[in-house]
Amino acid sequence: MTDSKKYGFTTTTLHSDRQKDIEHGSLHKPIHTSVTFGYNDARELATVFQGKKPGYRYGRQGNPTVAALEDKVNKMEEGLSTICFATGMAAIGAVVQALLREGDHVVSSAFLFGNTNSLWQTVGGQGVKISMVDATDVNNVEAAIQPNTRIVFVETIANPRTQVADLARIGKLCAERGILYVVDNTMTSPYLFRPKTVGASIVINALTKSIGGHGNALGGSLTDTGLYDWARFPNILETYKRYPTTQWGMAQIRAKALRDFGGSLGPEAAHHLAVGAETMALRLDRECANALAVAQMLEADERVAAVYYPGLKSHPQHAISTELFRAYGSLFSFELKDGIDCFDYLNRLQLGVSASNLGDTRTLVIPVAHTIFYEMGAERRASMGIAESLIRVSIGIEDTADLVEDFRQALDA
Repeated sequence: MTDSKKYGFTTTTLHSDRQKDIEHGSLHKPIHTSVTFGYNDARELATVFQGKKPGYRYGRQGNPTVAALEDKVNKMEEGLSTICFATGMAAIGAVVQALLREGDHVVSSAFLFGNTNSLWQTVGGQGVKISMVDATDVNNVEAAIQPNTRIVFVETIANPRTQVADLARIGKLCAERGILYVVDNTMTSPYLFRPKTVGASIVINALTKSIGGHGNALGGSLTDTGLYDWARFPNILETYKRYPTTQWGMAQIRAKALRDFGGSLGPEAAHHLAVGAETMALRLDRECANALAVAQMLEADERVAAVYYPGLKSHPQHAISTELFRAYGSLFSFELKDGIDCFDYLNRLQLGVSASNLGDTRTLVIPVAHTIFYEMGAERRASMGIAESLIRVSIGIEDTADLVEDFRQALDA
């Protein structure tokens, strides 16, 4: 297999390690646990530190096993370069730490993962202005842009209410204005959607979720798609302008966020994530089909007040989701009608596990308002459309008929 021929998604992911030499003919990149890397020639060590020659310096800044995963994710997103981090939140935090300054302004979707929402609250207290808008309509984003807007941040599909951002039109707007467009692709994954196709500058993936897929390793990544002209970004330090312009952003992120903040991905976790990624397409095909079947069953039941899943024709962004995504994802949420206790319902499920994660091989369920969104308070939850009875479901790869029956029988009090 060579880089000269373009292969399909799974073929490329499965064989990416073999495109570079691996010790002893191994099919997987070995787990390199060494924290430090020695050189016989001290001058060579210096050239690596100065960025004049590729190589490894110290485990916090890079590792061969992690680099192999970065290459794998980069191919998935058809990016220019990728950096991996210890978690998805560390990847999002790296954007903040490395690229934003006091007095900057960010336009963000108001429909966000709870921890990302919390991060923006923290950043807002440190001198960066945050405007939260309904990003399902590009006009709301455009109205919020200011002269000092540095970043527009959206999730492809919002967690947990599944609102879909006006991705393509926001991308066009950011390109016209020279604004960095950051897209969190976690809820879709590179298999279902490539944000580069809508003009994303930086793509975020929580590798813990669908890419790793087995709930056994944490990780996150940032991918530079190569579409953004870093010469237009005012916060690049002179130190990193010695590189070609296309490398400025990631050079600064790798130094000021990964090196200085230390949210480094360990080699053992990188290995788990890389192996999990090999079956991502197979898992997601099954999970998306399962999610649609269960969502359709729940929507048709009179005991269910509402179901939120982009694959349903009743979803406000069903048309744009059909246009952009290969399938509609493995996550949906639903509300029970008054009189049905969400905790009692969850306790009647035999297959759905009450747990907080997404993209696992197992079906996971959680009462949103009482757990992952509890800290933000009732007023903020209401502004995001999160009802007190809302249940979030991350569908796994169980047999479809078993899942449909389990979610149906739990409605029988």
